[in-house]
Amino acid sequence: MLKRNDEKINGFLFVIVLPLLLFAMSYYGFESAYTRLKTSEKTPEFLFSSVYAYRVIPNYLSVYMTDMMYYLINGPFSFFKDFLSKNGTPFYHGLFLMNSVFFILCSLILNAIFKLKAGGFLLNLNAKRIIHLLSVFFIVITQYAPTNCDTIALFCYLAGIFFTLKYLHTQKNIFFYSLIILIIFSTFVRETACINIAFFAAVFFNLNDLKRGNYQIIWKIIPLVIAFIVPYLGLRALFIQEETTFVEGFYINRNFSSPFNLAGLLFAVIILYFIYRLCVDNENRTVFGKYLFFSIPYLLMITLVGLFWEVRLFLPLILTGIIIAYHQFKKTSEI
Repeated sequence: MLKRNDEKINGFLFVIVLPLLLFAMSYYGFESAYTRLKTSEKTPEFLFSSVYAYRVIPNYLSVYMTDMMYYLINGPFSFFKDFLSKNGTPFYHGLFLMNSVFFILCSLILNAIFKLKAGGFLLNLNAKRIIHLLSVFFIVITQYAPTNCDTIALFCYLAGIFFTLKYLHTQKNIFFYSLIILIIFSTFVRETACINIAFFAAVFFNLNDLKRGNYQIIWKIIPLVIAFIVPYLGLRALFIQEETTFVEGFYINRNFSSPFNLAGLLFAVIILYFIYRLCVDNENRTVFGKYLFFSIPYLLMITLVGLFWEVRLFLPLILTGIIIAYHQFKKTSEI
C-alpha cells in the first residue's frame, strides 16, 4: 500500500510538478529576442492576419485568457498586481497559463504512450522516467520562441499518436474514428495536424501488401487526408482578406545563409540521427525511416516558410522519434 502511494507521488512529481517548474523557468527565467510577446498589453493584431488567422482555436483562447487575466489581476489577485506587472502583461501571463495547461497534458499523454507496449529499455521504470524527462526537456528548451498555438498543436499531435498506437494494438475502430475527429479539430489549431497522417502511414504502410494488390491501407489513409484537407481548405475559403495569406513569408534564402538558422538545422539533423541510432531493432528503424519519408511535405514546408532557428518546428519529429525508438511494434515490412 505504501509502495503504491509512493509510486503515485513520484509519478505526480515527475509527470506534472517538475515539467511545470521547468516550463515556468523558460517563460519567466530566461530572456531572448523572441520574448517580445512579454510586452504585448493585449492579444497582438498580427495573430488575426497572415497565416496566424487560420489558427482559430488558439486565437480564440488567447483573447479569452487575456480577458480573464485582466479580471484576475484587477480583481481577486489584485494583491499580486505589482508582482505580475513587473514580470509580464495580462496577455503574456494568459499565454503562459494557457500553454502550461496543454504542456501538462502533453506530459500526461507522453506518460500514457510510454506505457503502451514499451520496448526492452523502457520496461525499467527509472529508464522510462529518464526518457520521459528528456522528452519534456526538448519541449521546454524550444519555448524561447513562445506562440499561442504550438503547445496546443503538440498535445493534439501526441494524442493522435496515442490513438494510432491503440488502434495498432487493439484494432478497435473507436480509436481510428477518434483519430479522424482529432485531425479535424487540430487543423483549426495548426497545420501540423497533417503529420498525424504521416505517423499513421509509417506504422501501417506495407509496400509488399501493395505489390500483392492489397490496398486496404490506402482506404484507411484517405479518410485521414480528407479530415485534414476539408477544414484546411474551408478555413482558406472563409478568411479571404487582403491581409490574410497562406504563409507568413518565404525564408528559404535566410535558412541557408544565416548561421543561426544553419545551427538550428544542424541541431535537428544531429538529434534525429542520434534517435535513429537509438532504434536497436530493425523494426523500429523501418518505422522511423517511413515516418521521415512521409513527413517530407512537412519538412519542405519548414524549409520554405519556417525558420530553422525555431527548432520548435522540428519538435514533433523529435518526440515521435523517441516514441518510435522505444515502442514495441507489430511486424511490418521494410520499404
